Amino acid sequence: MDAMGHDDPPKPAGAPDVTCQDVTWLIAREIPHLRRYAAALARDRSEADDLVQDCLERAIRKRHLWRRHGSIRGWLFRMLYRTFVNGYRRRVRERTQVQIEPSGEGIHMHERLCEPPRQEHHLEWLDMADALQRLPDRQRAAVLLVALEGMSYDEVAGILDIPVGTVRSRLSRAREALRQMQTRRRGAVSLRRVK
Repeated sequence: MDAMGHDDPPKPAGAPDVTCQDVTWLIAREIPHLRRYAAALARDRSEADDLVQDCLERAIRKRHLWRRHGSIRGWLFRMLYRTFVNGYRRRVRERTQVQIEPSGEGIHMHERLCEPPRQEHHLEWLDMADALQRLPDRQRAAVLLVALEGMSYDEVAGILDIPVGTVRSRLSRAREALRQMQTRRRGAVSLRRVK
């Protein structure tokens, strides 16, 4: 029994000797990565925090299901993605509800959006973040795992539970969509010269 009162499940034959504390420590090391990925997937900070919390609770509860070979990171990311996908219908229902009284947070957000830009690089970053948010969830999930988390196509395929060819296809479509969005945005900004 560990400090949290959990019994370690029976160890499969040939499995390395990993205790509950070891698994908990391995999970804790991945929290910053999980938070970053969840924030990009969920598009809302509080929803991302809830997503990570759900994932961590499930990971601790089901730690005995981790096969103890390979990366725990892939197992956690797969669990996070599955939690995100399974909660999609609930999120859609919640977003259709209208908030009657504006919160103070919305006012601050509006003030920040009205500030003049300080750096061109920052604006380009915002444009790219906006373009990523416009991608379909499945394409965005693949792009974020490869570009943000630096995972291989094989790891992404395992996390998303799809063939590697599908990962490549989603990445190709996402890159093309991002290129088109950037081209349209540049075209919309260009001004006609008038004398």
